[in-house]
Amino acid sequence: MTLKNILSTAVAGVLMTGMVGFSTAAEAANWRYAHEEFEGDVQDVFAYKFKEYIEENSDNTVQVFRFGELGESDDIMEQTQMGVLQFVNQSPGFTGSLIPEAQIFFIPYLLPVNDDDIVDFFRTSTAINEMFPELYAEQGLELLKMYPEGEMVVTADTPVRTPEDFRGKNIRTMTNPLLSETYRAFGATPTPLPWGEVYGGLQTNIIQGQENPIFWIESGGLYEVSPNLIFTGHGQFTTALMANQSFFNGLSSEEQQLVRDASEHAFDYITEYVPGLSEEMLEKILEASSDVTVTRLTDEERQAFMDTAPRVEARFIEMTGDSGQELLEQFKADLEPYKAQ
Repeated sequence: MTLKNILSTAVAGVLMTGMVGFSTAAEAANWRYAHEEFEGDVQDVFAYKFKEYIEENSDNTVQVFRFGELGESDDIMEQTQMGVLQFVNQSPGFTGSLIPEAQIFFIPYLLPVNDDDIVDFFRTSTAINEMFPELYAEQGLELLKMYPEGEMVVTADTPVRTPEDFRGKNIRTMTNPLLSETYRAFGATPTPLPWGEVYGGLQTNIIQGQENPIFWIESGGLYEVSPNLIFTGHGQFTTALMANQSFFNGLSSEEQQLVRDASEHAFDYITEYVPGLSEEMLEKILEASSDVTVTRLTDEERQAFMDTAPRVEARFIEMTGDSGQELLEQFKADLEPYKAQ
Protein backbone atom coordinates (compact mmCIF):
# COMPACT_ATOMS: atom_id res chain seq x y z
CA MET A 1 0.00 0.00 0.00
CA THR A 2 1.37 3.44 -0.92
CA LEU A 3 1.82 6.21 1.64
CA LYS A 4 -0.94 8.16 -0.09
CA ASN A 5 -3.38 5.25 0.25
CA ILE A 6 -2.40 4.75 3.89
CA LEU A 7 -3.08 8.42 4.63
CA SER A 8 -6.39 8.34 2.76
CA THR A 9 -7.47 5.23 4.67
CA ALA A 10 -6.43 6.85 7.96
CA VAL A 11 -8.44 9.99 7.19
CA ALA A 12 -11.44 7.87 6.26
CA GLY A 13 -11.13 5.97 9.52
CA VAL A 14 -11.07 9.15 11.57
CA LEU A 15 -14.11 10.54 9.80
CA MET A 16 -16.00 7.26 10.00
CA THR A 17 -15.34 7.22 13.75
CA GLY A 18 -16.79 10.69 13.98
CA MET A 19 -19.91 9.59 12.14
CA VAL A 20 -20.82 7.00 14.77
CA GLY A 21 -21.75 9.64 17.33
CA PHE A 22 -24.19 11.28 14.96
CA SER A 23 -25.99 8.07 14.03
CA THR A 24 -27.49 7.66 17.51
CA ALA A 25 -28.48 11.20 18.48
CA ALA A 26 -29.23 13.01 15.24
CA GLU A 27 -28.62 10.86 12.20
CA ALA A 28 -26.84 12.66 9.34
CA ALA A 29 -27.18 15.93 11.24
CA ASN A 30 -23.57 16.89 10.48
CA TRP A 31 -22.89 16.66 6.76
CA ARG A 32 -19.33 16.66 5.46
CA TYR A 33 -18.44 18.59 2.32
CA ALA A 34 -14.99 18.71 0.67
CA HIS A 35 -13.74 20.79 -2.24
CA GLU A 36 -10.54 21.37 -4.24
CA GLU A 37 -9.64 24.97 -3.44
CA PHE A 38 -8.33 27.25 -0.70
CA GLU A 39 -10.03 29.65 1.68
CA GLY A 40 -11.84 32.43 -0.19
CA ASP A 41 -11.56 30.76 -3.62
CA VAL A 42 -14.67 30.17 -5.72
CA GLN A 43 -15.43 26.62 -4.58
CA ASP A 44 -14.96 27.72 -0.98
CA VAL A 45 -17.40 30.62 -1.39
CA PHE A 46 -19.90 28.25 -3.05
CA ALA A 47 -19.50 25.74 -0.21
CA TYR A 48 -20.17 28.32 2.47
CA LYS A 49 -23.24 29.64 0.66
CA PHE A 50 -24.51 26.04 0.52
CA LYS A 51 -23.71 25.61 4.23
CA GLU A 52 -25.39 28.91 5.05
CA TYR A 53 -28.64 27.88 3.36
CA ILE A 54 -28.73 24.41 4.96
CA GLU A 55 -28.09 25.73 8.45
CA GLU A 56 -30.55 28.62 8.15
CA ASN A 57 -33.34 26.35 6.91
CA SER A 58 -32.84 23.17 8.96
CA ASP A 59 -31.24 21.76 12.09
CA ASN A 60 -28.49 20.12 10.03
CA THR A 61 -24.94 21.43 9.99
CA VAL A 62 -22.34 21.30 7.21
CA GLN A 63 -18.63 20.86 7.88
CA VAL A 64 -16.48 22.16 5.01
CA PHE A 65 -13.03 20.74 4.21
CA ARG A 66 -10.70 22.72 1.95
CA PHE A 67 -7.94 21.55 -0.38
CA GLY A 68 -5.36 19.39 1.34
CA GLU A 69 -7.28 18.88 4.59
CA LEU A 70 -8.46 15.41 3.54
CA GLY A 71 -5.97 14.76 0.77
CA GLU A 72 -6.11 15.70 -2.91
CA SER A 73 -8.91 15.55 -5.48
CA ASP A 74 -8.85 11.80 -6.02
CA ASP A 75 -8.85 11.22 -2.26
CA ILE A 76 -11.98 13.26 -1.58
CA MET A 77 -13.79 11.59 -4.47
CA GLU A 78 -12.91 8.18 -3.06
CA GLN A 79 -14.12 9.25 0.38
CA THR A 80 -17.41 10.46 -1.11
CA GLN A 81 -17.98 7.20 -2.96
CA MET A 82 -17.24 5.34 0.29
CA GLY A 83 -19.85 7.44 2.09
CA VAL A 84 -17.32 9.05 4.44
CA LEU A 85 -18.13 12.41 2.86
CA GLN A 86 -21.68 13.35 1.96
CA PHE A 87 -20.75 16.06 -0.57
CA VAL A 88 -17.81 16.72 -2.87
CA ASN A 89 -17.07 19.58 -5.25
CA GLN A 90 -14.76 18.43 -8.04
CA SER A 91 -13.91 19.65 -11.52
CA PRO A 92 -14.24 17.45 -14.63
CA GLY A 93 -10.47 17.68 -14.96
CA PHE A 94 -10.30 15.08 -12.21
CA THR A 95 -13.75 13.50 -12.51
CA GLY A 96 -12.92 12.70 -16.14
CA SER A 97 -10.95 9.62 -15.08
CA LEU A 98 -14.14 8.28 -13.50
CA ILE A 99 -16.64 9.71 -16.00
CA PRO A 100 -14.84 10.13 -19.37
CA GLU A 101 -17.74 12.14 -20.83
CA ALA A 102 -17.04 14.90 -18.28
CA GLN A 103 -13.93 15.77 -20.31
CA ILE A 104 -16.21 17.44 -22.86
CA PHE A 105 -15.50 20.74 -21.09
CA PHE A 106 -11.92 20.57 -22.40
CA ILE A 107 -12.90 20.74 -26.05
CA PRO A 108 -11.62 24.21 -26.94
CA TYR A 109 -14.04 26.92 -28.01
CA LEU A 110 -17.10 24.78 -27.30
CA LEU A 111 -18.53 27.05 -24.59
CA PRO A 112 -19.50 30.73 -24.92
CA VAL A 113 -17.28 33.37 -23.32
CA ASN A 114 -19.98 35.94 -22.52
CA ASP A 115 -20.74 35.82 -18.79
CA ASP A 116 -24.53 36.00 -19.18
CA ASP A 117 -24.53 33.35 -21.90
CA ILE A 118 -22.42 30.89 -19.94
CA VAL A 119 -24.62 31.20 -16.85
CA ASP A 120 -27.80 30.80 -18.88
CA PHE A 121 -26.32 27.76 -20.61
CA PHE A 122 -25.47 26.04 -17.33
CA ARG A 123 -28.91 26.85 -16.00
CA THR A 124 -30.91 25.57 -19.00
CA SER A 125 -28.76 23.00 -20.86
CA THR A 126 -30.37 19.61 -21.40
CA ALA A 127 -26.92 18.02 -21.61
CA ILE A 128 -25.88 19.39 -18.24
CA ASN A 129 -29.14 19.09 -16.32
CA GLU A 130 -30.53 15.83 -17.74
CA MET A 131 -27.78 13.79 -19.39
CA PHE A 132 -24.92 14.37 -16.96
CA PRO A 133 -26.91 13.37 -13.84
CA GLU A 134 -27.46 9.93 -15.41
CA LEU A 135 -23.73 9.52 -16.10
CA TYR A 136 -22.81 10.53 -12.55
CA ALA A 137 -25.46 8.22 -11.09
CA GLU A 138 -23.72 5.27 -12.74
CA GLN A 139 -20.77 6.02 -10.42
CA GLY A 140 -22.91 6.30 -7.27
CA LEU A 141 -22.99 10.11 -7.38
CA GLU A 142 -25.94 12.48 -7.26
CA LEU A 143 -25.05 15.46 -9.46
CA LEU A 144 -26.52 18.53 -7.77
CA LYS A 145 -25.05 21.44 -9.70
CA MET A 146 -22.48 22.19 -12.37
CA TYR A 147 -21.20 25.75 -12.51
CA PRO A 148 -18.48 27.85 -14.20
CA GLU A 149 -15.61 29.36 -12.20
CA GLY A 150 -14.36 31.71 -14.88
CA GLU A 151 -12.47 31.89 -18.14
CA MET A 152 -9.33 29.78 -18.41
CA VAL A 153 -6.27 31.98 -18.76
CA VAL A 154 -2.88 30.74 -19.94
CA THR A 155 0.32 31.98 -18.32
CA ALA A 156 3.67 31.49 -20.04
CA ASP A 157 7.29 32.56 -19.98
CA THR A 158 6.74 34.62 -23.14
CA PRO A 159 3.64 36.15 -24.75
CA VAL A 160 1.67 33.80 -27.03
CA ARG A 161 -0.39 34.87 -30.04
CA THR A 162 -0.16 31.89 -32.40
CA PRO A 163 0.12 28.10 -32.16
CA GLU A 164 3.71 28.51 -33.37
CA ASP A 165 4.42 30.51 -30.19
CA PHE A 166 3.50 27.44 -28.15
CA ARG A 167 6.04 25.20 -29.86
CA GLY A 168 8.79 24.01 -27.53
CA LYS A 169 6.82 24.97 -24.42
CA ASN A 170 5.95 22.44 -21.74
CA ILE A 171 2.51 23.51 -20.53
CA ARG A 172 1.30 22.06 -17.26
CA THR A 173 -2.02 20.25 -17.47
CA MET A 174 -4.11 18.26 -15.06
CA THR A 175 -3.85 14.50 -15.54
CA ASN A 176 -6.54 14.54 -18.18
CA PRO A 177 -6.16 12.98 -21.65
CA LEU A 178 -8.41 15.43 -23.47
CA LEU A 179 -6.79 18.51 -21.95
CA SER A 180 -3.45 17.09 -23.03
CA GLU A 181 -4.86 16.65 -26.54
CA THR A 182 -6.02 20.28 -26.54
CA TYR A 183 -2.56 21.62 -25.78
CA ARG A 184 -0.95 19.20 -28.19
CA ALA A 185 -3.28 20.56 -30.87
CA PHE A 186 -2.34 24.10 -29.82
CA GLY A 187 1.31 23.26 -30.55
CA ALA A 188 2.57 22.85 -26.98
CA THR A 189 3.90 19.83 -25.10
CA PRO A 190 1.33 18.95 -22.41
CA THR A 191 3.01 18.13 -19.11
CA PRO A 192 0.81 16.68 -16.33
CA LEU A 193 1.99 17.88 -12.95
CA PRO A 194 0.43 17.86 -9.45
CA TRP A 195 -0.77 21.26 -8.31
CA GLY A 196 1.74 21.40 -5.48
CA GLU A 197 4.61 21.26 -7.98
CA VAL A 198 3.37 23.92 -10.41
CA TYR A 199 4.93 27.04 -8.85
CA GLY A 200 8.31 25.36 -8.47
CA GLY A 201 8.07 23.88 -11.95
CA LEU A 202 7.53 27.33 -13.44
CA GLN A 203 10.27 28.83 -11.30
CA THR A 204 12.83 26.22 -12.39
CA ASN A 205 11.67 26.17 -16.03
CA ILE A 206 10.61 22.53 -15.91
CA ILE A 207 7.38 23.87 -17.35
CA GLN A 208 7.00 27.09 -19.29
CA GLY A 209 3.31 27.70 -18.71
CA GLN A 210 0.00 26.55 -17.30
CA GLU A 211 -3.72 27.42 -17.39
CA ASN A 212 -6.15 28.40 -14.64
CA PRO A 213 -8.90 30.92 -13.90
CA ILE A 214 -7.49 34.33 -13.06
CA PHE A 215 -8.41 34.13 -9.36
CA TRP A 216 -6.34 30.93 -9.01
CA ILE A 217 -3.40 32.57 -10.81
CA GLU A 218 -3.57 35.41 -8.30
CA SER A 219 -4.10 33.36 -5.14
CA GLY A 220 -1.35 30.92 -6.13
CA GLY A 221 1.08 33.70 -7.05
CA LEU A 222 1.67 32.05 -10.43
CA TYR A 223 2.09 35.42 -12.16
CA GLU A 224 5.29 35.87 -10.12
CA VAL A 225 7.03 33.07 -12.01
CA SER A 226 4.93 33.03 -15.20
CA PRO A 227 4.19 36.70 -15.89
CA ASN A 228 2.66 36.63 -19.36
CA LEU A 229 -1.13 36.26 -19.20
CA ILE A 230 -2.85 35.14 -22.41
CA PHE A 231 -6.64 35.36 -22.79
CA THR A 232 -7.31 32.87 -25.57
CA GLY A 233 -11.06 32.50 -24.96
CA HIS A 234 -10.74 28.72 -25.35
CA GLY A 235 -12.67 27.56 -22.32
CA GLN A 236 -14.28 27.97 -18.93
CA PHE A 237 -13.12 26.27 -15.75
CA THR A 238 -16.09 24.12 -14.80
CA THR A 239 -16.80 22.32 -11.56
CA ALA A 240 -19.61 20.31 -10.01
CA LEU A 241 -21.19 19.67 -6.63
CA MET A 242 -22.12 16.03 -6.04
CA ALA A 243 -23.52 13.95 -3.19
CA ASN A 244 -23.00 10.33 -2.33
CA GLN A 245 -26.09 8.83 -3.98
CA SER A 246 -26.90 6.33 -1.23
CA PHE A 247 -26.80 9.17 1.30
CA PHE A 248 -28.98 11.38 -0.89
CA ASN A 249 -31.52 8.64 -1.59
CA GLY A 250 -31.75 8.00 2.14
CA LEU A 251 -32.88 11.56 2.85
CA SER A 252 -36.53 12.45 3.21
CA SER A 253 -38.13 14.20 0.25
CA GLU A 254 -38.08 17.43 2.27
CA GLU A 255 -34.35 17.12 2.94
CA GLN A 256 -33.64 16.26 -0.69
CA GLN A 257 -35.44 19.45 -1.70
CA LEU A 258 -33.49 21.37 0.94
CA VAL A 259 -30.21 20.15 -0.59
CA ARG A 260 -31.35 21.06 -4.10
CA ASP A 261 -32.50 24.49 -2.95
CA ALA A 262 -29.17 25.06 -1.20
CA SER A 263 -27.34 24.13 -4.41
CA GLU A 264 -29.47 26.58 -6.38
CA HIS A 265 -28.91 29.29 -3.77
CA ALA A 266 -25.13 28.83 -4.01
CA PHE A 267 -25.28 28.75 -7.84
CA ASP A 268 -27.22 32.02 -7.99
CA TYR A 269 -24.69 33.70 -5.73
CA ILE A 270 -21.54 32.38 -7.35
CA THR A 271 -22.57 33.22 -10.91
CA GLU A 272 -22.96 36.86 -9.86
CA TYR A 273 -19.75 36.76 -7.85
CA VAL A 274 -17.30 35.28 -10.38
CA PRO A 275 -17.30 38.01 -13.09
CA GLY A 276 -16.52 40.74 -10.56
CA LEU A 277 -13.91 38.54 -8.88
CA SER A 278 -12.09 37.96 -12.17
CA GLU A 279 -11.81 41.69 -12.84
CA GLU A 280 -10.68 42.36 -9.28
CA MET A 281 -8.01 39.64 -9.35
CA LEU A 282 -6.58 40.85 -12.67
CA GLU A 283 -6.30 44.36 -11.21
CA LYS A 284 -4.51 42.97 -8.14
CA ILE A 285 -2.03 41.11 -10.31
CA LEU A 286 -1.25 44.19 -12.40
CA GLU A 287 -0.81 46.29 -9.26
CA ALA A 288 1.45 43.66 -7.67
CA SER A 289 3.91 43.25 -10.56
CA SER A 290 5.14 45.52 -13.31
CA ASP A 291 6.53 42.47 -15.13
CA VAL A 292 3.09 41.12 -16.01
CA THR A 293 1.87 41.40 -19.59
CA VAL A 294 -1.70 40.80 -20.76
CA THR A 295 -2.38 39.46 -24.25
CA ARG A 296 -5.94 39.26 -25.59
CA LEU A 297 -6.12 37.48 -28.91
CA THR A 298 -7.74 39.20 -31.86
CA ASP A 299 -10.50 37.37 -33.74
CA GLU A 300 -8.00 36.44 -36.45
CA GLU A 301 -5.46 35.13 -33.93
CA ARG A 302 -8.14 33.20 -32.07
CA GLN A 303 -9.28 31.52 -35.30
CA ALA A 304 -5.94 29.73 -35.64
CA PHE A 305 -6.57 28.06 -32.28
CA MET A 306 -10.24 27.44 -33.02
CA ASP A 307 -9.23 25.50 -36.13
CA THR A 308 -7.72 22.84 -33.84
CA ALA A 309 -11.07 22.06 -32.15
CA PRO A 310 -12.22 19.33 -34.61
CA ARG A 311 -9.10 17.32 -33.80
CA VAL A 312 -9.93 17.45 -30.09
CA GLU A 313 -13.60 16.63 -30.73
CA ALA A 314 -12.55 13.55 -32.70
CA ARG A 315 -10.35 12.43 -29.82
CA PHE A 316 -13.23 12.96 -27.37
CA ILE A 317 -15.54 10.73 -29.42
CA GLU A 318 -12.79 8.13 -29.77
CA MET A 319 -12.44 8.09 -25.97
CA THR A 320 -16.15 8.04 -25.10
CA GLY A 321 -17.89 6.28 -28.00
CA ASP A 322 -21.62 6.60 -28.66
CA SER A 323 -22.41 8.20 -25.31
CA GLY A 324 -19.84 10.93 -25.94
CA GLN A 325 -21.14 11.50 -29.47
CA GLU A 326 -24.69 11.86 -28.17
CA LEU A 327 -23.58 14.23 -25.41
CA LEU A 328 -21.56 16.39 -27.80
CA GLU A 329 -24.49 16.65 -30.22
CA GLN A 330 -26.78 17.74 -27.36
CA PHE A 331 -24.18 20.27 -26.17
CA LYS A 332 -24.09 21.82 -29.62
CA ALA A 333 -27.88 21.91 -29.82
CA ASP A 334 -28.05 23.58 -26.39
CA LEU A 335 -25.40 26.10 -27.44
CA GLU A 336 -27.01 27.06 -30.74
CA PRO A 337 -29.00 30.04 -29.34
CA TYR A 338 -25.81 31.70 -28.11
CA LYS A 339 -24.03 31.36 -31.43
CA ALA A 340 -26.91 33.12 -33.17
CA GLN A 341 -26.55 36.19 -30.95
